[in-house]
Amino acid sequence: MTVSYPDALAASRTLLRTLVVLNLLLGVLILALLIAGLIAESAVMGALGVRRHDGSEAMILGMRLIMGIGIASVPLAHVVLTRLLAIVDTVRAGTPFVAGNGARLQTIAWALLGLELLHLAVGAVAAGASSKAQALDMDWNLSVAGWLAVVLLFVLARVFDEGARMREDLEGTV
Repeated sequence: MTVSYPDALAASRTLLRTLVVLNLLLGVLILALLIAGLIAESAVMGALGVRRHDGSEAMILGMRLIMGIGIASVPLAHVVLTRLLAIVDTVRAGTPFVAGNGARLQTIAWALLGLELLHLAVGAVAAGASSKAQALDMDWNLSVAGWLAVVLLFVLARVFDEGARMREDLEGTV
C-alpha cells in the first residue's frame, strides 16, 4: 500500500521555491553591502561596528573577504535548492527512483562540500582578521553535521542509482 503526502510535497515545493528566491536576494544584498563598503567605507564599517584603530585594515579586509565568500556561496546554495526541487517534483510524479535523482543527489553532495569548505574559509578569515583591539566575531564553529551530510548524500546518490537500476530491471521483466 502506497502512502501519499501531497500536502507535504506541495509545502516542500513552495518552501524550496521561496528559498531559491531568498538565496538570490541575499546574494544581491551582500553584493550591495560589499559595493557600499567600497564606496562609503567609513559609514558602512561604522554601521557594522568597526572602530578605527591600528590594525583595523585587516578587519575591513577580512569583512570584505567574508562578503566575497558569502557571494560565492549563493550559486552553490542555488544548485542545492534547485536540484532538491527537481527531486521533489519526481517524487510528486510518483517516480523518485529515476536515474536523474542519483545524479542530482551527487551534485547536491558536491555543492554541499563546497559550502562546507567555504564555511571553513569564513572561520579562517575571521580568525586571521581579528585583533586584540577588536575581534571579528562571526559566532563560527566547526560542525561535524555538515560533513556527515556530505558523506550521507554521496551514499544516498549511490542508493538512488541502484534503486533506479533495479526499477528499470523490474519494468523490463514485467
